Amino acid sequence: MTEAHFRKMSESIRKQKWMVTLLNVLDKMITGITFLCYPLLLAFLFFQKDRFLLPAIIVPAVSFLIVSIFRNIYNAKRPYEVYNFEPIIKKNTLGKSFPSRHVFSIFVVAMTFLQVDGDLGFWFFVLGMILGVIRVYGGVHFIKDVSVGAIAGVIFSCIGYYLIF
Repeated sequence: MTEAHFRKMSESIRKQKWMVTLLNVLDKMITGITFLCYPLLLAFLFFQKDRFLLPAIIVPAVSFLIVSIFRNIYNAKRPYEVYNFEPIIKKNTLGKSFPSRHVFSIFVVAMTFLQVDGDLGFWFFVLGMILGVIRVYGGVHFIKDVSVGAIAGVIFSCIGYYLIF
């Protein structure tokens, strides 16, 4: 997206205060649901004495660590840094935009849920796509950031679960 696209999109959203509120609430809500449900999944696996518990911990943890290290080294600027505007989703972070760790994480969680319950995994994929759109419209990520975050989340999970199983 170009600077003109981000500015036009941002202006149209800011004109309607409810849209600003909606984007921020959905961003927090989807992130919160994901990071509440993942430990609940681990607790469920623990109490079921499911052999998938260890992979469900290791694959997301190692994947998250790898992406975090890569983001720190690559240190891509965020749209609001590149185009000098105030993002709709409040963010004080400079750099570390590529790939989106929020989107990456929800797709890793979706892949983890998919191993246990296909329906829940599907709904986390849907939430991940919504979160990706929100992060772009909120001005904190470029489309490439969320796209690569989603794809990397799926690929890292596939490789990790394949290697373990």
